[in-house]
Amino acid sequence: MVFASPVFLFLFLPLTLVLYWLARSTDARNMVLLAMSLLFYAWGEGGYTLLMLTSIGLNYVFGLLAEKANGRRAIVVVAVTVNLALLAFYKYAGFIVQALNPLLHSMGMKDLAIPTVHLPIGISFYTFHALSYIIDVSRGQVPAQRKLHDLALYITLFPQLIAGPIVRYKDIFEEIESRRSLLDDFAAGVSRFIVGLGKKVLIANTVAVPVDGIHALPLAEVTTPLAWLAAICYALQIYFDFSAYSDMALGLGRMFGIHFRENFNYPYVACSVQEFWRRWHISLSTWFRDYLYIPLGGNRHGSVRTGFNLLLVFFLCGLWHGAAWSFIAWGLYHGAFLVIERVGLGAKLERLPKAVSWSYTMLVWIFGWVLFRADTFHHAGVLMGRMIGLSRNETIIPTANAATWLDARLLTMIVIGAIGMFPVLPWLKEKLGGSAPVNLLKLACALSLFIVCIASLANRSYNPFIYFRF
Repeated sequence: MVFASPVFLFLFLPLTLVLYWLARSTDARNMVLLAMSLLFYAWGEGGYTLLMLTSIGLNYVFGLLAEKANGRRAIVVVAVTVNLALLAFYKYAGFIVQALNPLLHSMGMKDLAIPTVHLPIGISFYTFHALSYIIDVSRGQVPAQRKLHDLALYITLFPQLIAGPIVRYKDIFEEIESRRSLLDDFAAGVSRFIVGLGKKVLIANTVAVPVDGIHALPLAEVTTPLAWLAAICYALQIYFDFSAYSDMALGLGRMFGIHFRENFNYPYVACSVQEFWRRWHISLSTWFRDYLYIPLGGNRHGSVRTGFNLLLVFFLCGLWHGAAWSFIAWGLYHGAFLVIERVGLGAKLERLPKAVSWSYTMLVWIFGWVLFRADTFHHAGVLMGRMIGLSRNETIIPTANAATWLDARLLTMIVIGAIGMFPVLPWLKEKLGGSAPVNLLKLACALSLFIVCIASLANRSYNPFIYFRF
């Protein structure tokens, strides 16, 4: 089940809200949210809900043991190993065997059969939730949860279960145990959810059409303008798709009195790759910073060790996104730019005009997104080559051009997306203030946007959120 679908908007969410508000105590409301979250997950994953419940049960025990361990690391090592083993089997088993087979073949050994393992939706997210809980308990930052159903609610809470953001237990455990559901919070949550719905349905889904169409073309038919159109549209698609999901998750959380931290802070205004990663998918980048980069030593042991730490973190960041060499290469690509900026380029970027440093950052990310989106290295390499004009010795037989996709709707959404990359909405809110007429205008805009989104959903096929695959 996905947020931007009629069954969620007109059945699941209204039913959940009614049951939630009928329950009077926090404990009863938690049980409602837990039951509906399990239904939400089981709707798409069926029997794999048992895998998630097994993970919850194990981590409930691990949390209690970690609290009693008094700083001893053995139980934490076991807990981390078990969680990562589950993730590795379901997400990386086939990839690991494929990587091992050439080595075995070179040694004269028989190739291993590549296992066919289903990737449960959201396993990367709920595994990282569990790991942060265990580690924070072992560090004494939060008490272990005695109520199994409250820990289960933290891990399964449907707004963030499928595609994040990665929520730290220490950030919301007090609200899980005791919270007040206020009308202002609910109204703000509805407004935030509708903004996210608009981002997804109107912008992300529209710019996805040329991306999918151009990537499906034979490479011999992709011209330089088409390669650039696909790259720019994908940069818009992945931002407005994933930030839309985060907006909707934060909005849903507020409807139930739970406040998640922001996951995006206008990343496309960044003037360096370092700044971009402070603004993009904040919950993931800070997770790797706090649970891997800093424990490895961070930047405290010289430039060589710092560079190694950054490359290792971004190698794992790329691997977290998917079991493919292209994702690993994408992670190392960003790790390399972070190292280069740290050893001197970053200081030079600060002295350059912002337009120059911003252009550099956007080019790094646009070319990086080509690697992220392409199915193979060869595909990515050809597209990047076309983008910089390296196609003189290739035979290109164009059967389509940019005008094939550049209709009025797409152009409008590209313009709106380009404007929306910048903090225009916060600026408008600050300028307009919060008077009664302005609040009435905001309500009218939200209702209009919701109606337009519903009409768009009714008339067009639905594209799933990009981060469902992770």
